[in-house]
Amino acid sequence: MAKAADGIELEVDGHRVAVSHPDKLLFPEAGLTKLDLVNYYVSVAEGALRGAGGRPCVLVRYPNGVGGEFFFQKRAPESRPDWVEVSTIRFPSGRTAEEVVPRSAATLAWMANLGCIELHPHPVRAEDLEHPDELRVDLDPVPGVAWPQIREVAAVAREVLQEHGLVGWPKTSGSRGIHVITRIAPQWTFDQVRRAALALAREVERRVPKLATAAWWKEERHGVFVDYNQNAKDRTVASAYSVRPRPDARVSTPVTWDELQACDPADFTLKTVPARFRKIGDPHAGIDQAVGSLESLLELSARHEKDGQGDAPWPPHYRKQAGEPTRAPPSARKAKPVVEVARADREADAIAAAEDWKQKHPRAAAHLEPADVLVDRMRGSSSLWYRVRINLEHVPVKDRPKERPAAEKDKPAR
Repeated sequence: MAKAADGIELEVDGHRVAVSHPDKLLFPEAGLTKLDLVNYYVSVAEGALRGAGGRPCVLVRYPNGVGGEFFFQKRAPESRPDWVEVSTIRFPSGRTAEEVVPRSAATLAWMANLGCIELHPHPVRAEDLEHPDELRVDLDPVPGVAWPQIREVAAVAREVLQEHGLVGWPKTSGSRGIHVITRIAPQWTFDQVRRAALALAREVERRVPKLATAAWWKEERHGVFVDYNQNAKDRTVASAYSVRPRPDARVSTPVTWDELQACDPADFTLKTVPARFRKIGDPHAGIDQAVGSLESLLELSARHEKDGQGDAPWPPHYRKQAGEPTRAPPSARKAKPVVEVARADREADAIAAAEDWKQKHPRAAAHLEPADVLVDRMRGSSSLWYRVRINLEHVPVKDRPKERPAAEKDKPAR
């Protein structure tokens, strides 16, 4: 370790990595600094590169830590070491960008120095950008759903994958959910992979309709949403060993299926995962040797379509797809009594705003079901923000508070 003018330099994989302001607190509550983040990614590089290595990555930068503003940077900085690889990604809009492709611990350390707390890779390798080599099962619980229910849905997803000749590798999301990653041969298009994921989501819902849903619109969801749209082109999820922007510096951690039944996601943090990695290694070490085929899931998709279940809604910024149903939430189509109550820059603030609303309107809150609280993750071109809505359909009309129409509300000032 050498001192530099504005920080220090580390020797990583034969490269010198500058770390500016190494003592800057990125996680104030946990007392963790930028240097802690850099050292973390170096210590788990083998596992982190198994998840994100060789893949173009979106840089999600938190220059002032988890309590400050953050932004998405799809284009790699022009000023970068010559050993940092990039690959040109073409987005659905037709635009292109050179994105960082990590292949070494040194690149992970360099990314961390930029304030990249999370790893957000695309599901493709830099050598073939049009054919994903993994299918991502993202289990996203609605508010109020407990961890045991999410695990139960994960087990059903595993069962469906196995029946279709695929191996699922579970990890905690680092937030409230579970990811199940499946390696596939890179011979199908993004649209085909998404259709396979949709077929899987519908099959999980069919088997446990009270626990899981494939409904895209939050107003229609309950239990655990199987988010098939995470497999659409240009979508990324936090990969294995990615730190998440939570106050406790929680980590999206690979686990075995047996371990998933007993673990607590809160146990996996930036402070604890390196020792775990040294002790047991990476539970996903065999993932690249378990490559499967999508043919069976695509056959299931074809049966669904024959039975009248065609395409499902896409995210709002995608072009309208052939066969896609009406892209409008049920509240817009059926005049559901959904009111917008807040907007926030951070998910924690949005959730707190929902709780504040409940306290201000206890008579209405007494009738709400967990799925009636809708915290929408709104993604702009370079940032995220959150919209909080309340579905009042279970609240008697006399107990419904008057709210300003959503159209009169503006995105929060930044």
